[in-house]
Amino acid sequence: MISFKNISKTYQVGDQEVKALDDVSFTIEKGRFTVILGPSGSGKSTLLNLLGGMDRASKGTFIFEGKDITALNDKALSDYRKEVVGFVFQFYNLIPSLTALENISIAAQLTGNTAQSEVLLDKVGLSHRKNNFPSQLSGGEMQRVSIARALAKKPKLLLCDEPTGALDSKTGQHIMQLLQEASKDEDVAVVLVTHNTEFKAFGDTIIYLKDGKISSIDHKQSV
Repeated sequence: MISFKNISKTYQVGDQEVKALDDVSFTIEKGRFTVILGPSGSGKSTLLNLLGGMDRASKGTFIFEGKDITALNDKALSDYRKEVVGFVFQFYNLIPSLTALENISIAAQLTGNTAQSEVLLDKVGLSHRKNNFPSQLSGGEMQRVSIARALAKKPKLLLCDEPTGALDSKTGQHIMQLLQEASKDEDVAVVLVTHNTEFKAFGDTIIYLKDGKISSIDHKQSV
């Protein structure tokens, strides 16, 4: 489904070149939960930005369902972000003036299936909070709403940037379980970046990054 082939990303900082990613190659399949693990500065966020079409590689090829994403023009890359990718961020990014259900419904409008909003809210265990505003929700509840919102647009690729970083350990474990279930139930490729080694237990594939390079890749057998 997704293939990174010899991807490198270099930034110009003053008169120096900084290589954020160096000759990175891997594949990701739909219905699988991929955890990208590494310390700060390892290149995790850069990799996520490339997967999400928010940045372009300096070298290499990024293939999605047979299409070369690295060759897309700006309009086509914008369409890729809108139609293919869902995002879950550390700080939720919910609209404060909208209820939990309304936040999800906005994303669901992209697929024309707003009825799916209540189904997704129930799936993340928050149907009883559908009329509450973000300010009335806990951090864990807001993150569950953001996951439901991301799934509402029916993405083929769900990208998660440290989604448990602002949560306590128990709530973080619950969020990881939700993402793990989403990869299977929605048949979507879920990719999560984190520095937390505890979360590798949830992944079907674990990609270890260090200094912009892949140090190792572990695969669990499909059940």
